[in-house]
Amino acid sequence: MSLITLLFFSTISLFKISNSSPLKPHPLPILPLPTSQQLQWQLGSMAMFLHFGPNTFTNSEWGTGKVNPSVFNPTHLNATQWVKIAKDSGFTRVILTAKHHDGFCLWPSEFTDYSVKSSHWRNGTGDVLAELAAATAEAGIGLGLYLSPWDRHDLSYGKTLEYNEFYLSQMTELLTKYGEIKEVWLDGAKGEGEKDMEYFFDTWFSLIHQLQPGAVIFSDAGPDVRWIGDEAGLAGSTCWSLFNRTNAKIGDTDPLYSQGGDRFGQDWVPAECDVSIRPGWFWHALESPKPAVQLLDIYYNSVGRNCLFLLNVPPNSSGLISEQDIKVLEKFRQMKNSIFANNLARKAVVSSSSIRGGQSLQFGGKNVLEEGLDKYWAPEENQKEWELYLEFQDSVSFNVLEVREPIQMGQRVASFYLESRNIGSGKWERVVSGTTVGNKRLLRFPKVKSRSLKLVVDKARANPLISYLGIYMDKFSVSSKNTTKITITRTLQEEQQQHDSTK
Repeated sequence: MSLITLLFFSTISLFKISNSSPLKPHPLPILPLPTSQQLQWQLGSMAMFLHFGPNTFTNSEWGTGKVNPSVFNPTHLNATQWVKIAKDSGFTRVILTAKHHDGFCLWPSEFTDYSVKSSHWRNGTGDVLAELAAATAEAGIGLGLYLSPWDRHDLSYGKTLEYNEFYLSQMTELLTKYGEIKEVWLDGAKGEGEKDMEYFFDTWFSLIHQLQPGAVIFSDAGPDVRWIGDEAGLAGSTCWSLFNRTNAKIGDTDPLYSQGGDRFGQDWVPAECDVSIRPGWFWHALESPKPAVQLLDIYYNSVGRNCLFLLNVPPNSSGLISEQDIKVLEKFRQMKNSIFANNLARKAVVSSSSIRGGQSLQFGGKNVLEEGLDKYWAPEENQKEWELYLEFQDSVSFNVLEVREPIQMGQRVASFYLESRNIGSGKWERVVSGTTVGNKRLLRFPKVKSRSLKLVVDKARANPLISYLGIYMDKFSVSSKNTTKITITRTLQEEQQQHDSTK
C-alpha cells in the first residue's frame, strides 16, 4: 500500500472520528450517595462473624467478667482454617469479637491484665487477633473487629470520663497494630440493672475514621452501616439504604425503621443482617447448626433485599470451626452457586421502552446482562413508561428474579414488577412484584415458563437505572411465602427454647 493511500485512509478515519456524535452525559446521581468504603462493603454481600472467648469454654453467652483467664485455652486454634472456610464459602470479610461483654481481650492489651496474656494458651504469649490478621492478609479478605462498649470486668465502667479514655485506648491498640481494618462493629447491648454509662460515640467515630479511613462503622444508628433491627438475618421486604441518622439512637432505634430504611432519608446508611449459624452466638457442645436450606432462605431475605448477610460461625473450644458447621457451609455454597451460576436471561434479546440519548451502546438494554456497576440501562428523560423486554428463541423455565441498581448513582426504584406474555392469548400476566431494589433484589415465585418477559418500573425517585437483570431456577427453596414464614417462625421458636436452656 502506497504512502498516499495510507494517508488517505488515515484522513478518512480522522474525519469519521471528528464527526461522530458526542456521547450523551451520564444522568445526574441522586443524593444521598454511598462513600467508597460503603460501596465496597455493600458489594461484598456476605461477612462471617467469629464469636470466640471465655464464653466458648463456659457454655455461656454473656460472661460475668469474673471468670479466671485460665479457662481460655484453645489448644488447636488455627485462624488460617477460619479464614479458608470463610473465603471458600463466599464470605468477603471476617469480624472477630476482640472483646465481648465480659471484658476479656483476645489480644495482649496494655491497658488490662484480663486478656490472653493471663491465660495458659501459648503460655501467655498468644495473640488471636495477630494470627487472624495475618491469615486474612494472606487470603486477601477483609478483617473487622467488635470491641464491646459494655465491659463487665473493668472497674472504670460506669465512670464516664475514665471508661471512655480506657475504651479509646483499647480501640487505638486495635486500629494501629493489626494492619488494615475494614469494619468496626459496635452495639448498645447491656444487661438490665447494669451501671449507667455514657458513651462518647461521636468521639469514637471520629477516632476510628482517623485511624482507619477505609473502615465502615456498624451500629444501630450507623454512621456507615446500620443494624437491620433483628437477629434473625431478615430484612424488610422494602429496604432503602437511605436513612435519617437523626431518627436513630444506638441501643434505642425503632426496629421497623431500621428494617425498612427511609425513602426520604438524608443519609446513606445501608443495613447489615446478623444471625448465627447456631442457636447461640458462642459455640455450645449441645447445639447444632441451621440446615443449609435455611441459610439460603436467609440469603434471599438479606442480600436479596439490599443488605449484607453477616453470619456468625463460632469457633469451638479447640479453636477450630466445627465439622458440622463446615458441612452446612459447603452445602450452602453449592446450592447458591448452582442457582446463580447460570443466568437464563443471557439467552434473551433485550430491548427497552426507550434509551437515554438513543445511544444503545452506552445506555441500552443489553447492558443489564453484564455484571458490574459501570454499565446500565438508562431510559430517555421525561418518559411515562420504564420497561425492559426479554425475548427468547425457546421457552425458559425459572422461579427467581434478580434486579440490581448502579447504587453509586443513588437508590431510585420504589416499585417494579415482572410480567410474562401468555403464549395462547398474547396477554401480559403478572409474575411477581417488588418495591425497592438497591444493590440487589431477589424474588422467588412458583415456576414460570415463557418466551417473552417484561420488567416494568412503575415508581422511582428519579429516572430508574438498572445495572443487572437475571432469572434463575432454584430447585432447593420453598417458594410459598406462607410455608417459608411458618418454617422460619417455628425454627426461631425452637432455637430460642434451646438457647434459653444453655444460659
